[in-house]
Amino acid sequence: MIALISGCKPAAGPITFGTLLEDMTETEILAEFPSPSFTCKQFSSYDRRSVGPDKEGWFANHDASWFIREETNQGRREFVMLDAEGPGAVVRFWMTFGNEAAYTGTLRFYFDGNEKAEIEGPVLPIISGGQLAGEPLSSSVSPKTLYAQRGHNLYLPVPYAKKLKITYECPALNPEKHSPSVYYNINYRTYAPETDVQSFSIADLSTYKTILDQTQTRLNSGAPDRQETFKKLLLSEESGKVLPAGESLSLRIKGPAALDELTFNIKAEDQPQAYRSTILQITFDGERTVWCPVGDFFGTGYQLRPYRTYHTLALETGDLKSFWLMPFKKEALVELINLGNQSVTIEAANILTAPYRWKSTSMHFGAIWHEFNDKDAIGYQGDGVNGKHEDLNFVKLEGQGVYAGDAITIFNTADAWWGEGDEKVFVDGEPFPSHIGTGTEDYIGYAWCRPEYFEHFLIAQPDGSGNFHTGMTINMRHRLLDAIPFNTSLKFDLELWHWAATKVNYGVVSYWYMKPGGKCLIEPDPEVVKIPVSLKRENLYPPVPDLAGLLQGEHLRVVSISAGNWEVQTATSWGWSNNAQLWWMDGGVSGSLKAEFEMARSGEYTVTGNFTKAVDYGNFKLMINDQPARQVFKGFHDAEGKPVITDQVVLGKFALKEGINTLQIEITGKQNKAVPRYMVGIDYLKIRND
Repeated sequence: MIALISGCKPAAGPITFGTLLEDMTETEILAEFPSPSFTCKQFSSYDRRSVGPDKEGWFANHDASWFIREETNQGRREFVMLDAEGPGAVVRFWMTFGNEAAYTGTLRFYFDGNEKAEIEGPVLPIISGGQLAGEPLSSSVSPKTLYAQRGHNLYLPVPYAKKLKITYECPALNPEKHSPSVYYNINYRTYAPETDVQSFSIADLSTYKTILDQTQTRLNSGAPDRQETFKKLLLSEESGKVLPAGESLSLRIKGPAALDELTFNIKAEDQPQAYRSTILQITFDGERTVWCPVGDFFGTGYQLRPYRTYHTLALETGDLKSFWLMPFKKEALVELINLGNQSVTIEAANILTAPYRWKSTSMHFGAIWHEFNDKDAIGYQGDGVNGKHEDLNFVKLEGQGVYAGDAITIFNTADAWWGEGDEKVFVDGEPFPSHIGTGTEDYIGYAWCRPEYFEHFLIAQPDGSGNFHTGMTINMRHRLLDAIPFNTSLKFDLELWHWAATKVNYGVVSYWYMKPGGKCLIEPDPEVVKIPVSLKRENLYPPVPDLAGLLQGEHLRVVSISAGNWEVQTATSWGWSNNAQLWWMDGGVSGSLKAEFEMARSGEYTVTGNFTKAVDYGNFKLMINDQPARQVFKGFHDAEGKPVITDQVVLGKFALKEGINTLQIEITGKQNKAVPRYMVGIDYLKIRND
């Protein structure tokens, strides 16, 4: 006998701690519009100076230690983080802290107007330390990060019948200064008034222990349970099939049924480009709802970065898997489209289908990708009150459905954090977002911009190498109980709030479910997926002079250094052109740096350099194409009031070649008063053909 996915749940009863736990592993929990209905909103410590998109302060960035109010309870000073009318349930609780004083405090949950807290204790054990539940429902990420710098996540559902108030008592808190820093995001459901919800009690941890243990075991397993009766179909009948550029594979599947598991493995000479230029497109019942590069859809961006979540995974073998349930009534058309300029080898293209009974509440799965390519980030603008940052739109949806998650693949070109921006989710046309957060990493679930790898049942950072430096970062957040229902529309924005004025490639994929007839207002962009992916900074900033002959130092292609470290340093205080410089540290006496730049035409050019001077900078000589400059540059400067300056020096005339030219710096020593760091800073070169 074949069991159908759907229609197998017991008759509706009260919502309890136990039923919410069971919902977390119900196969169809996202694929059917919720009944009883609920909204999902967020309380957070966002900067309250953000009051509207057209108002000053929209990008205000002091997102710590803002609370609903301060109150006295039984002689204690407590700060209210959540105050919600029931019936409802907290479904995600994230926190992080600025220092030990901030996390030395007591968290309390007051249910249904009671003066005595049902949940009470030190904050970290409750949120991530296992006091209420084990992994993965109570967890901190990344385990490779120092504990105090982690994001602390509680996914344990906490239902309440009439009312819930959550407070934080912390002796060190100064509410006027919003210090020390306490950050929080709390996602909560509010059910229709007549919904029968039983409030959580500590006794529930014993009453529902079996269900809690089973839920944690299943969520830790990394994927939903599968039935042997499910049918396996092949998009490609043979392993190793070659898909030429411009061609596609397709498979039609008759319904009613559901796509239950997808497995793809593609190979190509240029593997990163294949992940980006090979498109997964799925049409359900005549409506195309999925259009996404293969790598981005499966959460690995355009480079293979193994990880595992409950909904997707990537293996070292190159197998990419999805466990999103995708029901349809009549027909599904699955297509793999090669939009690149190279052939792609299909090692695996498998589809696991399941029997499914289509219902009036059933919804189609959707996913759309787009990239803000070669995007200018404005950089630091003060605390954001008057800053001109930008809200990036991830997706706009029209219809009835639930928002199920997203993933970001960003290529960063500066040695600075790119993700200060907050999420802003507008549901059903509301004028102010019911979800407004405290930072991109906080939205995902980690903290403090940390680059360390982590995987969790709903969140992951398979690669964080681009968090503080040039490189790629992949972040994702999937949803279960914290999915966001909408009846008419949903708009998801996230601020582009980078600490540096620089360029990024910012790719996003959004996942959702919508009833037939719903619309995604983001259109596929086949031209952008053909653009070569960025693997180096020079892919966005080629080492060439601009039309005025200005070559930014940070755009030089560094080939080698004999000692020390180099990076692109950004700052708005020192008057650097483009607010950045090429910064070489600790090279030592006789240390050398070799860099390259490119010219469109050969000829004799006058080259002027603008170099940084400060108390820890050394002396150096410079050569271009092995021809020495006129003089040794002395980098020491320790004038009070302006500790860093730049000095423009005419280096001389040089014979430059069409194509690649070399620049070499050798450290010759330092001034007597200089701190022995032997730093070198190149703001820019000006190259003129006189």
